[in-house]
This record gives sequence, structure tokens and C-alpha cells, in this order.
Amino acid sequence: MSGTLALLQFHAAAMRMAASSWVHNNSVASFVKSILSLHRLRRSVTNAARQTLKSTSMDASEEDLTTLCSQGRLREALETLHRMDSQRISLDSSAYESLLQACVDYRALPEAKLVHAHIILTGFKFRGVFLHNRLVNMYAKCGSLVNARAALDQISEPNAVSYSVMIAAYAREGHGEKAWALFCQMKRKDIQPDEFTVPSVLRACGLMAELECGREVHGQIIKSNAFQDNIFIGSALVDMYVKCRSLEDARNVFDKMPERNAVSWNAMIAGYAENGDLDKALDLFENMPKRDVVSWNLMIAGYAGNGRSKEALELFYHMQEKGIRQNQFTFTSVLPACANLGELKYGKNIHHEVNKSRLQSDVFVGSALIDMYVKCGSIKDAHNVFDEMSERNVITWNSIIAGYAQSGQAEEALALFYEMRKVGICLNEFTYGSVLPACASVGDIGHGKEIHREVIVSGFETDVFIGSALVDMYSKCGSLQNARQMFDRIAERDVVLWNTMIAAYAQNGYVKEALDLFQKMPEQDVGSWSGMIAGYVQNGLSEDALELFDQMLYNGIRPDQYTFSSVLKACADLECLYRGKKIHEEISRTGYAINVFVGSALVDMYGKCGSVEDARDVFDKLPNRNVVSWSAMIAAFAQNGLFDGALNSFRRMQLTSVKPNSDIFASVLSACSNLAAMEHGKEVHECIIKSGFQSDVFVGSALVDMYAKCGNIDDAYKAFERMPTKNNVSWNAMIAGYAMHGYCKQSVELFERMQLSGMKPDDVTFIGILSACCHAGLVEDGLLYFRSMSQVYHIMPMIEHYCCMVDLLGRAGHLDEAKDLIQKMPVEPNATIWRSLLGSCRIYANIDLGERAAEHLFQLDPKNSAAYVLLSNIYAAAGRWYDVEKVRKMTQDRRVQKEPGYSWIEVNKVVHTFLVGDQPHAQMQEACKLSMQS
Repeated sequence: MSGTLALLQFHAAAMRMAASSWVHNNSVASFVKSILSLHRLRRSVTNAARQTLKSTSMDASEEDLTTLCSQGRLREALETLHRMDSQRISLDSSAYESLLQACVDYRALPEAKLVHAHIILTGFKFRGVFLHNRLVNMYAKCGSLVNARAALDQISEPNAVSYSVMIAAYAREGHGEKAWALFCQMKRKDIQPDEFTVPSVLRACGLMAELECGREVHGQIIKSNAFQDNIFIGSALVDMYVKCRSLEDARNVFDKMPERNAVSWNAMIAGYAENGDLDKALDLFENMPKRDVVSWNLMIAGYAGNGRSKEALELFYHMQEKGIRQNQFTFTSVLPACANLGELKYGKNIHHEVNKSRLQSDVFVGSALIDMYVKCGSIKDAHNVFDEMSERNVITWNSIIAGYAQSGQAEEALALFYEMRKVGICLNEFTYGSVLPACASVGDIGHGKEIHREVIVSGFETDVFIGSALVDMYSKCGSLQNARQMFDRIAERDVVLWNTMIAAYAQNGYVKEALDLFQKMPEQDVGSWSGMIAGYVQNGLSEDALELFDQMLYNGIRPDQYTFSSVLKACADLECLYRGKKIHEEISRTGYAINVFVGSALVDMYGKCGSVEDARDVFDKLPNRNVVSWSAMIAAFAQNGLFDGALNSFRRMQLTSVKPNSDIFASVLSACSNLAAMEHGKEVHECIIKSGFQSDVFVGSALVDMYAKCGNIDDAYKAFERMPTKNNVSWNAMIAGYAMHGYCKQSVELFERMQLSGMKPDDVTFIGILSACCHAGLVEDGLLYFRSMSQVYHIMPMIEHYCCMVDLLGRAGHLDEAKDLIQKMPVEPNATIWRSLLGSCRIYANIDLGERAAEHLFQLDPKNSAAYVLLSNIYAAAGRWYDVEKVRKMTQDRRVQKEPGYSWIEVNKVVHTFLVGDQPHAQMQEACKLSMQS
């Protein structure tokens, strides 16, 4: 058969060259001229081909050819065509129709072009327009719109079918403008559209979202009175109005349809769902005579896309119960619901259903699975799905790259980007938009610039989406100049690009420049206002943020979840509970109270404003809780001294599918520290190891602090030494731990080690060192470190440092020096300083100085009983009983309540607290016995 194949190859080559000339010159004459120029090639194709044809030459007929076409044996049909050529048998139009239809059935574009070339080479005369229309349809269905349009333009007298086929092809391929232009040409030639033309034209109007064009067509339909009862045109009208966002028109058409099919029902459901009117969508869905899989998919996607993810999952399982077979669109609709909820267990259940449906190899389902696992925090599962996919497209690669970038694993994201490029996947704007945030997250401007060069070569630099990603990358890499240059280079800027540049200035502390750009925006959206408010908050200008929020409301801009989260943080920073409650009222009115993002910010605000009950109330009402909301609730308890509440909340969280993060571990360890609950702390430590957070610097520092405050300085040091990376917090925690336990020498040695490691001490470091000197009574060393703060390390002492020094001097009996230091302080001394001096006066029986210190304390903290007790003790030690009685009467007159002393003991992981004056504890004997055993 090699000869036959050679002939086939010749004809293919002839077709390619001739068709190119035909399409570009739009002339049959040039087409034929190109064919004839290949005549020598045809003669030289080889005698072997001719011999092959002779050896296989059985009598061939049109009937044989038509039969082969109907059986789908296209290659054999073409061989038969060549045998008929060799036998000089001419074809009629029906044979060509069969060949052209077979090419359409199998979308065989090369063979289609070969048949077309044969028609021209043989000089077949077209009778009428029918075969011309077949040619247009063949090219259109085989995906070659250029050749289809060229075939249409060659028809001297096209009819409605000619135009309908081409308009339908343009609409099908998303070329709405070309379809509409062709429809207008059809009207100019006074060719009346038929029932096949109108749905395609309406589809084109929907693609362009051109409502007036759609209404014009609708008017023609009404005027002609020909298609009003046509169910397909009615459905197309509903779909067009939906896509043009005119739901009222869509519903009017839908309600007037005498008969509706699944397409019209689904179009109307889709319109309501996409516009967030899920109640109306559900009403239609429930009243639909017969729901198909498309109807279910639309409702699931509508719920997922409008933040009602739980209902999307419920509908998915209801669909299963009804026995509706799910398809790839079902899974790509429901998986985002799992991603929105962050519910890994639901996502894994649906992954199991995907496998049962044998759709795991579907590239779109695979991409949705990757996205779900990424958003549920399981990048490992996401990569497993990626590895198991037999086929990967650009969407798949973009999803996994974006996943690693969002998970903070920039190196892996960049490695996958380069692998994607290596295997030859064509990169698009979303690829670059996915990998640039990876460079931004680690400040890798080198790779960022390299990718920017690729973007320029690929022609995407002026794309506004890529421009925003580049601006963001440069700003986060600290190169605001490059970010601004990129911004200025893009002529057509959308609101996202403006917002990105504003955020770039704000995040880098250039609030004035951000505000200037904000005011120059052609049009501001809610994102612009939210970004500016967030910029104020990030730069400590919370009052300005609240003022801008008021202005936003005055201008009629409706806040979104990001706006509310930022203004709630401003209230938290200012500890302004009243304003926070007012904003909470606004949140309730707009329906954001159950949004997990806003709800978490409310919990955080109430916690930082000291209103734990309000925080708990908001938390309990959240329908979905993620790691952020649990973190905010646990921190609210811990920050307000309700450490048992923090531990109990942590235990409750462990019963859910939510995995703790570093913030949660830090809060829980703080609670253990303050309760001296070491056994609980050890349990949390085990949980940290299992969760893979043992290398986290913040968690490690909290562990050091917990063990030190629980009295286990050896385990504190072990935890400190195991940390692969240490920051100032880690060093400070260990230095303070040694100081707390009276190990001054070790504190000082660690202080020296800290500096040798390249870490610079900060103000907290010196609090630890001065405390160590205070506990050890090292006055000279303490003074030396105190002076070195400003002279060597350029750290201005704060009130906490003065407090340490007053305590150090007072404990050593240097009361006059302590008094002088207080008088020379650049800030007003607080109650703690005067209380420390008063305590030292009691030790050294300095009545005069003690009385002065007490007077200051009475003014600063009149309800604190410690000052009265200390002064009373000074008088008692001096035998001044009259003054003792006077102090006692003063406490009665001022209604000062002495706080009872208390102690606690941890037995079998339970903390038992004992107050002075308590009745005997119910388990006193048992607690003492177990304590002795331990």
C-alpha cells in the first residue's frame, strides 16, 4: 500500500499549498493554479504507486465509496476514490456529499481538505448551493473557521443555510462579534433568517453581552410572527437575556413559553444562580417537571459560588440518593464547596466518588481536586493527584503551581514552573500569574525578573492581569520603583491594577503615596476602599482607617468581608469596644455575621477589647469554623487570663477536622505557662511534633517559655537547643527563663552567645538580663548593662527597664540611687516602679521614702491593696501603731479589698487551685497523697 499512501501524501501536500493560496487570495483560479504548479510532483510520486494501484485495481464504484463512508471507513473510501481516478470514473454530487459528511463525522480536517482539493482538481461543477453549504459546514465542524469563511465567500448566491452554518460556527467557537457581523451582512442581502439562524445569533448576542442587539433580534422574531412558539428559539432567548444580565426579560420570555424544555429551565436556573438569587433558582429547580444532571449541577455550582457551600454538599449527596449519575461537571461544581469550607474529609469522600465514577483521569476534575486539596491545606494530596494524572493541561499545571505558591512553598512552585516549561506545555497568562506570587512570597526578585523577561517575550507584559502580578511581585520584593514603572507602562489599567499599586505603597509604608493614587483613580470599587483602609491599619493609623470607613459608607459603597475585617482590626488595635459593637451591628444588617472570615475578625476584636463573652457568642453562632476562628477564640481566652477556657477550646477543636496552626499552639502554650500546667504543656508538645510544627520558630519559642515558667528549666533549654532557627523571641525566652530561676551566669552567657550568633539584642533582651542581675543582686553589672543599652546598642530604656533598675538598686539597699533614677526618668514613673521602691523601703525600714512612694501609689492605683499593706508593715516594724490604724481606716474608707493569695498544684493533668480562707478541698487528702507519690 506504500504507493497509495504516497499518492495520499501528494494530495495532502497539494491541498496544503493550494488551499493556502485559495484562502489568502480568495480565488478558485489561484487555488487551481497552485495545484497545477505541483503537477511535476504528482508525476514523480513514483511508478511504484501506479503499480500498486494496478495490482489492487478492482472495479470501483460510487456505491462502494458511499458504503465505505456510511460505515466510517474514511481511509478506504479515499483509496477507492483514487482507484476511481485511475479508472477515469467521475463522481456525482451525492458521492462528494458522502465523503464530506464522513469527514464531518470524524472531524477529519486533513482528509476534508484532500476531498476539497479533489473537487477542484477534477473541475467538478457545483449545481446550486447545496454542495457549497456542505463545504462550509465541513470546514466549520472540523474546526477550520478560516477555510469555512473562505468557502462561504466563494458562494455567488448564498442562502439562509449558508449563513446559518457559518454564524453557528462562529458562535460555537466564541466569536460573537464575527457572528453578529455576518448576521448583519445577511440582513443587508435581504436573506431572511430561519429557525436555525436565530438561536445562533442570540447565542452571539449573549457572548457579547450586547442586550440591545439581543432585543433587536427579539423584536424581529415578534414582528415576523414566525418563530414565537418555537421551543428552541424561546430557550435561546432566555439564555441570551440571562447572559446579558437582564433576568426580568428572561423571566418574561420563560413565563410566556407555551412549552419549555430542559434547556429553557436550566437557562433560567443558571441566570438566578449566577446572580446570587438562589431562592428563585431553587423554586424553579423544585418545580421543574423533570430534572436532568445539568439542573443538579447548576444548583450545586450556584450554592458553591455564592458562599453556601454546606448546601452545595447537601444537594450533592441528595443527588446521589436520587440515583442521578454524576458527571465531570458535577464534581467540578462540588469540589469548590469543599475548598471553601476547608473540609478535607468531605473533599476526600468526593475524591472517592470520582474514582468510583472513573473520572480521575479527566483533566478538569483532576484540576478541581488539586485546587480543593490546596485550599484544604493538604498540598501533599494535591501533588499525589497531579502525579496520578495521565493527562495534564495548562490548567492542571497552573493549579499545582498556584497551590505551592499559596502554601508558602515558593521553591517547589518555581521548580514545577520550570518543569512545565521543559515538557513543552504552552504557558499562558495564568501560569505567570500563578508563579509570580511565589517569587513575591520569598522576596526572590532574581527569579521574578527572569520570569518578567519571559513575559515580555511571550507578549503578555501589557496584559492587565500579568501587570498586577508583576506590580505585586516587585512591591513585595522591596522594589517599589520597578512596581511603579510596571504600573505606568500599562496603558489600559483596570481597577485591580490600581488596587494592587495602592496596596504596594501601603504595605511598604508609603501611605501618602497610596492615598494620592487612591484619589486619582478614575473609578473606585469596594476593593479600592478596602485596600486603603487596610493600608492605614497596617501602618498603625487605625483612627484614619475608621474615618475612611465612615466616608466609604457616606459615599454609598457597600463594605465587603475584607473591609469589615480591616476596620475590626482597627477597633482591636485601638481597644475601642463601643465602635467595634457599632460595626458589628452594620455587619449583622449586611448578612456578613455568619461569614467565617468576618466572624473570626469579630472574635479577635472582642477578645482584644476584653469582651470574651461577646467573642464567645459570635464564635458559637458561626456555622462554619476554620483554623482562624478557632485561633481567635483560643487567643481571646488566653489574652484575658481565662487560661482554662483556652485549654478547653483547644480540646474542643481537636475533636473537629480543623488542624491547629502555629498561632493556636502559641496561645495554648501561653495558657499552660500561666497555669503552670506542665503535663498539659507536654501533651501540647507531643501534638506539635505530630503536626510538624517543631521547627517553627514561634512555636519553639513558646515551648521554651512554657517549660521555663512551669519550673522545668532543663526541658526549656532542650527545647531551645533543638530549634533549627532562632529569632530574638527564642533567645529572649531562654534568657528570661534563666533569670526567672536565678541563673544569672547562664543568662549572661546566653546573652553573649546571642550576639556571637549575629542576633542583635532588643529591648526585651535587656529586660531579661536586668532581671537576672536583680535576682542575683549584681548591682554593678546591672548598671553596666543598663548604660550600654543607649551607649552601645542604641536602645532607649523604657519604663520596664527602669522598673528593673529600681528593683535592683532597692533590693541592694541603694534607696537614694533608686530615688534619683526615678526622678531622672524621661517618662512618668508608673505604679509598678513606686510599688517596687515601697517594697525596698519596707526591707530597709526607710519610713520617709516609703511614705512618699505610698503617696504616689495611692494616686496612681488607689484600689490596689498592696500599697496599703506595705506601708502598714513599715509602720508596724517601727512600732508606729497609730499610723498602722490610720492606714487600716484608710482602706475601709476607700473600700479597698485585699486580694486573697492563692496557690495551685497539677495532679494527673488537672490543675487544683487553693485560695486563702477556702474550705478544705474535696480531694485534699488524695491530692496530697498523689503529690507525694510524684
